Amino acid sequence: MHFDQRTQQALREAGLETDAIRAASDRVAELVREDAAAIESFFGDGGTFYSDMETAHGPDGPTEHDVVRADLYTHGGDLRGYLSFDSWGVSVEDGRVLSADVVELTLGPTVHDRVRFARTAEEL
Repeated sequence: MHFDQRTQQALREAGLETDAIRAASDRVAELVREDAAAIESFFGDGGTFYSDMETAHGPDGPTEHDVVRADLYTHGGDLRGYLSFDSWGVSVEDGRVLSADVVELTLGPTVHDRVRFARTAEEL
């Protein structure tokens, strides 16, 4: 079940039965899988994308990236994976679809931030 023990207890105290809690947990996992698929589709076969990622020696405003691919997996309510750029990569610790043209990823070590990606700089 996706929910930790405290959350399960709180849901039971709010009046939900175990079957309802299990159904909600299954729905969370389903939504995470849908988001992972949508994010992978967003990056597709790679190409040029723009982000609001802050870089030490980068320009002000949107940063241009050559993305190779996003390789994501899910486990319960967790979305994880790897985002590969042309010359480096970073782990993905979470993500969500903001619109058809913008996604937001929580990137791991070396970035440690939530970063929005778009197909054009204007969409950020």
